[in-house]
Amino acid sequence: MIIRVVNEGQYEVSDSLLDELNKLDNEIVELLKSGDETGFRDVLKEFVSMIHENGKPLDPDVIVESDLIIPPEDLTLSEAVEIFSGEGLIPD
Repeated sequence: MIIRVVNEGQYEVSDSLLDELNKLDNEIVELLKSGDETGFRDVLKEFVSMIHENGKPLDPDVIVESDLIIPPEDLTLSEAVEIFSGEGLIPD
């Protein structure tokens, strides 16, 4: 699976990571519903860190279609509410 982290690049990660990422994605959706900006920022940081720790960075000169696009960690709360609406980034 190829995941793009906006403003950082693309990472190749094992499909087995998807379940863990989906749990964090669902947690972000709930935090945004409750307006918990601090919790949202913490979980988004954990989400991106999980990709960094488990993914292999792709050469930036190679363009590959991404399976999932993750917003940057400096995303505003209002932007996050729009992006993580409904089921979030990863449909259940």
